Amino acid sequence: MTVNDAVAKRISKLLKEKEMSQYRLEQESGIQHGSMQCIMNGRNKTVTLSTVMMLARGFHMPLTEFLDDEIFGLENLEIEQ
Repeated sequence: MTVNDAVAKRISKLLKEKEMSQYRLEQESGIQHGSMQCIMNGRNKTVTLSTVMMLARGFHMPLTEFLDDEIFGLENLEIEQ
Protein backbone atom coordinates (compact mmCIF):
# COMPACT_ATOMS: atom_id res chain seq x y z
CA MET A 1 0.00 0.00 0.00
CA THR A 2 1.30 3.48 -0.80
CA VAL A 3 1.64 6.22 1.79
CA ASN A 4 -1.17 8.09 0.02
CA ASP A 5 -3.44 5.03 0.29
CA ALA A 6 -2.63 4.78 4.00
CA VAL A 7 -3.40 8.47 4.55
CA ALA A 8 -6.72 8.15 2.70
CA LYS A 9 -7.70 5.09 4.78
CA ARG A 10 -6.70 6.87 8.00
CA ILE A 11 -8.83 9.87 7.01
CA SER A 12 -11.83 7.62 6.31
CA LYS A 13 -11.39 5.83 9.64
CA LEU A 14 -11.14 9.07 11.61
CA LEU A 15 -14.11 10.64 9.80
CA LYS A 16 -16.24 7.67 10.92
CA GLU A 17 -14.86 7.64 14.46
CA LYS A 18 -15.41 11.36 14.94
CA GLU A 19 -18.72 11.39 13.01
CA MET A 20 -17.30 14.18 10.88
CA SER A 21 -17.98 15.01 7.25
CA GLN A 22 -15.25 15.38 4.67
CA TYR A 23 -16.49 18.92 4.08
CA ARG A 24 -16.01 19.80 7.74
CA LEU A 25 -12.50 18.32 7.67
CA GLU A 26 -11.70 20.46 4.65
CA GLN A 27 -12.93 23.54 6.51
CA GLU A 28 -11.08 22.71 9.73
CA SER A 29 -7.81 21.75 8.02
CA GLY A 30 -7.69 24.40 5.29
CA ILE A 31 -7.26 21.76 2.59
CA GLN A 32 -9.04 22.62 -0.64
CA HIS A 33 -11.85 20.32 -1.78
CA GLY A 34 -10.04 19.37 -5.00
CA SER A 35 -6.89 18.43 -3.10
CA MET A 36 -8.89 16.34 -0.64
CA GLN A 37 -10.63 14.57 -3.52
CA CYS A 38 -7.24 13.75 -5.07
CA ILE A 39 -6.06 12.23 -1.79
CA MET A 40 -9.24 10.26 -1.22
CA ASN A 41 -9.47 8.99 -4.83
CA GLY A 42 -5.81 7.99 -5.04
CA ARG A 43 -4.95 10.54 -7.71
CA ASN A 44 -2.42 12.24 -5.43
CA LYS A 45 0.75 10.16 -5.42
CA THR A 46 2.79 12.29 -3.01
CA VAL A 47 1.12 13.38 0.20
CA THR A 48 3.47 15.84 1.87
CA LEU A 49 4.23 16.11 5.55
CA SER A 50 2.66 19.58 5.60
CA THR A 51 -0.58 18.10 4.23
CA VAL A 52 -0.57 15.41 6.92
CA MET A 53 0.03 18.13 9.52
CA MET A 54 -2.96 20.07 8.16
CA LEU A 55 -5.09 16.92 8.36
CA ALA A 56 -4.07 16.34 11.97
CA ARG A 57 -4.97 19.96 12.76
CA GLY A 58 -8.34 19.46 11.04
CA PHE A 59 -9.02 16.48 13.29
CA HIS A 60 -7.88 18.52 16.34
CA MET A 61 -5.15 16.04 17.21
CA PRO A 62 -1.37 16.04 17.37
CA LEU A 63 0.47 14.76 14.30
CA THR A 64 1.76 11.81 16.32
CA GLU A 65 -1.81 10.73 17.10
CA PHE A 66 -2.78 10.90 13.42
CA LEU A 67 0.20 8.70 12.54
CA ASP A 68 -0.32 6.35 15.49
CA ASP A 69 -2.10 3.62 13.55
CA GLU A 70 -0.96 0.20 12.38
CA ILE A 71 -1.71 1.26 8.80
CA PHE A 72 1.49 3.33 8.90
CA GLY A 73 3.63 0.38 9.99
CA LEU A 74 6.64 -0.07 7.72
CA GLU A 75 5.55 -3.64 6.94
CA ASN A 76 2.31 -2.26 5.46
CA LEU A 77 3.78 0.48 3.26
CA GLU A 78 5.55 0.59 -0.06
CA ILE A 79 8.38 3.08 0.46
CA GLU A 80 10.02 4.48 -2.66
CA GLN A 81 13.79 4.79 -2.53
